[in-house]
Amino acid sequence: MLQFSRFKIIMVALVCLWGVLSTLPNFVSEETLKNYWPSFLPSSQLKLGLDLKGGAHLLLQMDAEELRKDWLKSLRGDVRKQLLDKKIKHTLAHSGGGWRVKVVEATEKDAALVALRLLPQPLGNALVGTSGYDLEVSSTADGFIDVAPTAAGMTERLSHAAGAAIEVIRRRIDAFGNIEPIIVRQGAERILVQVPGFDDTTTLKKLIGQTARLTFHDVHNTMSGAEARETRVPLGYVLIPEQEDPTSELLLKETPVVYGEDLVDAQPGFDQNTNEPIISFRFNQKAARQFGKFSSENVGRPFAIVLDNGVIDSKRDVKVVSAPVIREPILGGSGQISGNFSVEEANNLAVQLRSGALPTTLTIIEERTVGPSLGADSIEAGEWAAVVGGFGVAAFMIFAYGLFGIFALLAVLVNLILIVGTMSAIGSTLTLPGIAGLILTVGMAVDANVLIYERIREEMRNGKQPISAIDSGFSRALATIIDSNLTTLIAGIVMFWLGSGPIRGFAVTLSLGIFATVFTAFLVTRLMVVLWVDNQKTRKIPAPL
Repeated sequence: MLQFSRFKIIMVALVCLWGVLSTLPNFVSEETLKNYWPSFLPSSQLKLGLDLKGGAHLLLQMDAEELRKDWLKSLRGDVRKQLLDKKIKHTLAHSGGGWRVKVVEATEKDAALVALRLLPQPLGNALVGTSGYDLEVSSTADGFIDVAPTAAGMTERLSHAAGAAIEVIRRRIDAFGNIEPIIVRQGAERILVQVPGFDDTTTLKKLIGQTARLTFHDVHNTMSGAEARETRVPLGYVLIPEQEDPTSELLLKETPVVYGEDLVDAQPGFDQNTNEPIISFRFNQKAARQFGKFSSENVGRPFAIVLDNGVIDSKRDVKVVSAPVIREPILGGSGQISGNFSVEEANNLAVQLRSGALPTTLTIIEERTVGPSLGADSIEAGEWAAVVGGFGVAAFMIFAYGLFGIFALLAVLVNLILIVGTMSAIGSTLTLPGIAGLILTVGMAVDANVLIYERIREEMRNGKQPISAIDSGFSRALATIIDSNLTTLIAGIVMFWLGSGPIRGFAVTLSLGIFATVFTAFLVTRLMVVLWVDNQKTRKIPAPL
């Protein structure tokens, strides 16, 4: 029957009140919120996107050559391991874009060829099928074996690196809060980053432009860096300067003991003894076991913590930030880094390490600050469009449905309040496409009420009494409205899942609008109709439509 329980009335009123309270902070200044706004009330404001508020625009170029060199360095280790496992004596030399293997015993060449042909991996996946291999292994007429990356393999590695870089950049920017950055790939080697609200790009460049690759290395136990510089650097070792004194170098094993990718957490803090800024870190289980074994076998010897910040000012910035001596086995998988950091440097480095290392150096090739003038014009135009469109819709609804048209308009207003309040509460960002989603939601909300009212008219034409017609109209229109909104919701979820930036903004407002539409059409509008019917009990209820 057409009635509401007291509990349901209270719940609807509380939801509407929450929507109003969550929307109100958007109409006051940040200073008022900070100094005068009651702490027990919602205080989150709706964030504006780059197209409405302005912000930073960066176009980043990936270093494909660096990516290739890293791949070749890794490939050299794989080739050596594959041949050493088969106990095949060989020499290895760089040749063109790959490695040339010379087998010492000519009779072992075929065995070496079979072993090396296990290295190439198929490209593609099980769904689309393979499209070649990432490596090419070939035998030459003069007795050598060439192992080199293929063009398709390099293309796929670039694609994977771009995807990894986008995720790392997104995690680093998310440390500033939920500000909905736009991070998309452009072409094969470029990434576009747009962050709303950043008037100064200096902090942003430092945060996302540095590679921040952390590694832990064994220090040569008999030769110093100065001795290696005067004589010859042993095979498998590298000279890396110290951060505190760049003129001093340490001789480190080239292959790290543990990689920074194995960090599961990194947090800034202060040393309890010296009160200097430090970074506390924690390894995953695999790295904790590796580091525990290494520290157990090297008690009394130093190990080096190396930070690779990528290419800065045309030079690669690789430094030893710390080289502590292992006093006792480190079995807990955690430790701390100290390196004369400032508080800001410690915070930024912790964010970079926590979000992961960039797969390659990113060079900023385009940088600009986008002003909010376009957004201001769009907002002003949107306000005029809302006013004109709102008056037009209101006039039509009141003309067509009278008092029930006013109920529908009040429900649409509650609908918009709930959407804005929810977006403010969850920290969502409003973009121009998001405004389009809001306008579309208004149309859908009005359409839901029109369906209900036309169903009521149809029931009355079939001879039903007003109360029975109203009850049937709401009940029978429910399935139609849910079906139509469900298909739209599926489209919104797909757009949010696969899209980014403005597309996601549109999907958020559209999806929230669908839930708000169903709520307001079948609870808010119906509640107002029920209250109107109760008010008419003392007299004969007139035909509502």
